[in-house]
Amino acid sequence: MATEATTASKFPESDLLPIPQPPDFHPAIVVPAQNTTLRFWQLMVAGSIAGSVEHMAMFPVDTVKTHMQALRSCPIKPIGIRQAFRSIIKTDGPSALYRGIWAMGLGAGPAHAVYFSFYEVSKKFLSGGNPNNSAAHAISGVFATISSDAVFTPMDMVKQRLQIGNGTYKGVWDCIKRVTREEGFGAFYASYRTTVLMNAPFTAVHFTTYEAVKRGLREMLPEHAGGEEDEEGWLIYATAGAAAGGLAAAVTTPLDVVKTQLQCQGVCGCDRFKSSSISDVFRTIVKKDGYKGLARGWLPRMLFHAPAAAICWSTYETVKSFFQDLNGESNTA
Repeated sequence: MATEATTASKFPESDLLPIPQPPDFHPAIVVPAQNTTLRFWQLMVAGSIAGSVEHMAMFPVDTVKTHMQALRSCPIKPIGIRQAFRSIIKTDGPSALYRGIWAMGLGAGPAHAVYFSFYEVSKKFLSGGNPNNSAAHAISGVFATISSDAVFTPMDMVKQRLQIGNGTYKGVWDCIKRVTREEGFGAFYASYRTTVLMNAPFTAVHFTTYEAVKRGLREMLPEHAGGEEDEEGWLIYATAGAAAGGLAAAVTTPLDVVKTQLQCQGVCGCDRFKSSSISDVFRTIVKKDGYKGLARGWLPRMLFHAPAAAICWSTYETVKSFFQDLNGESNTA
């Protein structure tokens, strides 16, 4: 007690100065937060570029698949990929592999803009902040495909008719005018129900597989887990996209055959159906070609969708990353 009293007498309270404290640390002031949330129009642009690049790059494979799925009543009666390819080249030359590509270009860009923007918005809303929510990915994919198919189906029908038309139509606009005049506007959407029934499970499998494989690859390569484009690389996107596209294509091939029949009916000798009933088309295919007819074109379909999805996803994620960097720079300016 004596020591404490002595110390207090040597250092009066008035002589004790307070030690200056550092100012409060404000991360938002020192390091401005970067807003990497993409705007709706940026998602649409990214999706549009990705879809256009994907379909244009793989268009010849799609042409071979369309010929393979046409019923045997058509002059070209391919059985396998090699025979279908040779038949197209022999009949119309190499340029026939790209017949209808302008219709694809007119439809793929807008449709994929809708597709990816609706997917991203739905995923953000349904996932509840959980990036591993597979159910949210699947449901978001279904919403995306229902919306985008409404945009894409008419031009997809024009594209397939030009692919197998063998000179039936002079081009995209001639096909649109003649179909409208001879069959009515409803002909453009004759396969819409089938397309949605095909693409809903296709997209659910596709997005769920893509997110799962991408997550698995990040876990296998922890040095790439940051998620930034420079760190992650396009190879993860391409690998996940290829796995998703190939699996989804294999599962939904029978409905794709039905869709082709509905869109190409009456062209080049193909059967015309009284209604767009899926069951009627199924029965016609099985009656003419057996159950194996429902699997026609499965291999080129997988050969199309696996690399196409790899191209599409890597392009999409790259464009997204560009916009995210752009948004971040604009917020720090």
